[in-house]
Amino acid sequence: MQVRNLERDAEPFITADGSTIREILNVIHPPTAQQSLAEASLPAGGTTVRHHHRVAEEIYFILEGTATMELDGETQEVGPGDGILIPPGAWHQITAHEPLRLLCCCAPPYRHEDTYFA
Repeated sequence: MQVRNLERDAEPFITADGSTIREILNVIHPPTAQQSLAEASLPAGGTTVRHHHRVAEEIYFILEGTATMELDGETQEVGPGDGILIPPGAWHQITAHEPLRLLCCCAPPYRHEDTYFA
């Protein structure tokens, strides 16, 4: 059994969309074939670059903070406990009103090469 700890094992990095990510489970640690799990964060006022993924279905689960989520032109306020389904091909962007922390699950696993911008 391989267990990875967010604080101990997941080094932060900036993704192509501009958020800070710490990958918990991915294609490398331990190798996952069907999905990936990461924690993302944005500072108050921070926003991701509007983008889509051609292949990956993504789920955001808000842990802390509030934000405006935009999905294919529709916006909604989101906060702790909210889960957001982002289908493949759906343009999306999230803007933090206060420091934001969320989990991101991608299936298949997240890859920079599957992130497309307008």
